[in-house]
Amino acid sequence: MRKLSVDELNRKSIEVFRKSEKIPVIAVLDNVRSMNNVGSIFRSSDAFLLEAVYLCGYTPRPPHRDIQKTALGATESMHWEYHEFILPALADLKENGFLIYAVEQAEGSIMLNELTLPNAAKIALIFGNEVEGVQNDVIAFCDQCIEIPQSGMKHSLNISVAAGIVFWEMYKRISDSGFRIPD
Repeated sequence: MRKLSVDELNRKSIEVFRKSEKIPVIAVLDNVRSMNNVGSIFRSSDAFLLEAVYLCGYTPRPPHRDIQKTALGATESMHWEYHEFILPALADLKENGFLIYAVEQAEGSIMLNELTLPNAAKIALIFGNEVEGVQNDVIAFCDQCIEIPQSGMKHSLNISVAAGIVFWEMYKRISDSGFRIPD
């Protein structure tokens, strides 16, 4: 066994990536404070072929050195939009057929491992502020809350770690449902 070289990874160019079919998932970041978290979420969104990243409220936006430090170029490959207010952005997504899921520990939330996705579903995943989480008025607008099962003492994950877990699960479930993931 040996580590693969960069050339052996067959990475897509930015042009090829932008033209590639994406999984119908949009990451929505609302009032996320950390530029490192934002950059990391861009990078994970690129890795799992998400359709887009929406930055809402006071979430920092590219270009910024601290976002680039963790994004490693994913702000150039990923489609992203800024929305000053999250609720109109979510209303637009809902109008365009997206199911709106907050990733939050909430009354009545569904554990990620128990979530069933309707066939051909388009999903918007909301991640809230690192301290306050997803706002209650945003949760009220959602179709459902998804919770990541945790067994430890903290019951808390860094937002970029939580995003990576949820993106991977969405990627797996969507590809298992027959969606052809491009090479």
